[in-house]
Amino acid sequence: MAVLKVKFTKTKRDKLAQLLWILNWISVVTGVILFSLGIYLKVELIKREELMAQRAIQYVPNMLIAVGLIACAINFLGGKICYDCVDSTKFLRWKLILLPYIICTFFFTFCVLAGALMCYSMRGELEESLNQGLAEAMKFYKDTDTPGRCFLKRTVDMLQIEFQCCGNNGYKDWFQIQWISSRYLDMSKKEVVDRLRSNVEGRYLMDGVPFSCCNTFSPRPCIQQHITNNSAHFNYEHQTEILNLWMKGCRQALLEHYTHIMQSIGLTVLITWLFELSVLTGVRFLQTSLENVLKHGDPNSESEGWLLENSLMETARINLNIIKNLGKSDPGVSIQNSSTVNVLFCTVT
Repeated sequence: MAVLKVKFTKTKRDKLAQLLWILNWISVVTGVILFSLGIYLKVELIKREELMAQRAIQYVPNMLIAVGLIACAINFLGGKICYDCVDSTKFLRWKLILLPYIICTFFFTFCVLAGALMCYSMRGELEESLNQGLAEAMKFYKDTDTPGRCFLKRTVDMLQIEFQCCGNNGYKDWFQIQWISSRYLDMSKKEVVDRLRSNVEGRYLMDGVPFSCCNTFSPRPCIQQHITNNSAHFNYEHQTEILNLWMKGCRQALLEHYTHIMQSIGLTVLITWLFELSVLTGVRFLQTSLENVLKHGDPNSESEGWLLENSLMETARINLNIIKNLGKSDPGVSIQNSSTVNVLFCTVT
């Protein structure tokens, strides 16, 4: 027994073909949207790629770009097919192509779904990439005279100002690294020499942070040096007072920024997938109803359309037998019965 069998008059078939023609052109627009979202995400990632340890996350925007371009091509062809199917005589030129088109489009919709799922699943990989990348950028913050690293100070400062964050996980991360260039250290001062000698790695560590960590909304002047020394500042208590520094770590700030983008893109791609699936379902109904019209021999007659020609269990059993017998048949023998191809389609749908 066919699954989701529907009867179509000639008027209903024509209206379905016209509707699908319009929907396919709308799908071309959605393909452009997917392509644009992929470009937008790629640009956003490239803008801060020096703060990321891995470049592998570029596969997500690359896939969206590819899916968008393929969607435009597939739906353009689908629009042409549906337009010609308004005239049942023109359907003959597409009869042999329509089923492979539906099968290919069906598998393509899973690529769209995969793109949506990737947008939601890349958070962990992105967080690890940001964690390592920011740690490296902070490590080379002081190397303003080193080729290939001289831009990192400006990059980190602009990041902390724009996203109102400080450090990797927090402002105390700056206490663990030497972020002041040695060229600005007065080696004639005993305090500086003692501080360098007190550290095993010979780094100049201090309980201070760069100016870009200062909270511009704080009412008091920014305290960015001797942060843990209460006696160094008037009316100051390090343990209890809300510091006039950005409290959020830049890793968390960037992760929230990209997560918001990825969730928005993922939702858009998911809606696109549902739309593509509904259009494909309509094309399947149109294809089966027109094939039944050809069997009747009367283009004005009623015909039935369906998603599956047999029940799910029967379809699975038939296709299992076909797969088992594939290795036993002659490789030079071609499949001539179109109903066998229809059964194969039923498996994937």
